[in-house]
Amino acid sequence: MTKLIDLFTSAALDAGRAIIEVYRAGPTTSYKADCSPVTEADEQAERIILEVLRQAVPDIPVIAEEAVAAGRIPAIGAGPFILVDPLDGTKEFIAGREEFTVNIALIRSGVPVAGVVYAPALGIAYTGDGDEACRLAIGADFGVDARKSIHVREAAPSMVAVASRSHSTPETEAFLKANNIAETCAIGSSLKFCLVAEGQADIYPRLSRTMEWDTAAGDAVLRAAGGATTTLDGKPLVYGKTQQTDSIDFANPYFIARGDLQKGKLVT
Repeated sequence: MTKLIDLFTSAALDAGRAIIEVYRAGPTTSYKADCSPVTEADEQAERIILEVLRQAVPDIPVIAEEAVAAGRIPAIGAGPFILVDPLDGTKEFIAGREEFTVNIALIRSGVPVAGVVYAPALGIAYTGDGDEACRLAIGADFGVDARKSIHVREAAPSMVAVASRSHSTPETEAFLKANNIAETCAIGSSLKFCLVAEGQADIYPRLSRTMEWDTAAGDAVLRAAGGATTTLDGKPLVYGKTQQTDSIDFANPYFIARGDLQKGKLVT
């Protein structure tokens, strides 16, 4: 798994270099069929990642956001597969904010067992592999300058939540109120998982639409750091959801990502 994490990290850093070039020059935005924005940075980053994976692990199917949008969806079968979001937080990217990320994760038996989240504008990356999660400092040369182990924190009596900057919903607000969560940080992209994983927050409620490639890498980091991601009925969030009767392939239900699981039940 260490070699795979190194591969994912290298691919993410290469993609991040291309993304930053577009970010600094100013992106050109178009819109997909679902009205979500896409830029040349999304497309360039995905090409870079897919080529790296094709050469290194050609036998593992890859589900990548822009390829899916174009109708290129390989069969995943019952074996492992990889989820790729080349640029999570495209709205943040277009707005000139720095919270966008590159996300790559390995799924095995429905579980995100390894993942990398890289925020190129912030110079940080997070990795999760088994029961080890790390925060990486990324230098100006797009190399790893330092590595630090991270773990979720013990929950305090008053929880701190992270929530979506661009996708807040009345359901999210009701959840925060019902659980007496007064302090909330709004931030874009999969960094929300990572803030819980490194103990800067306790919980991330997501009561709006996400796709598996949005969440898998951050979820892998969180689980490796001692946290968990569950559906509203308390079951682990699973991946590889195809032929769903109530939604499209690879769409997630609402979920709660949290750190310390020993501190009582939540009102959902």
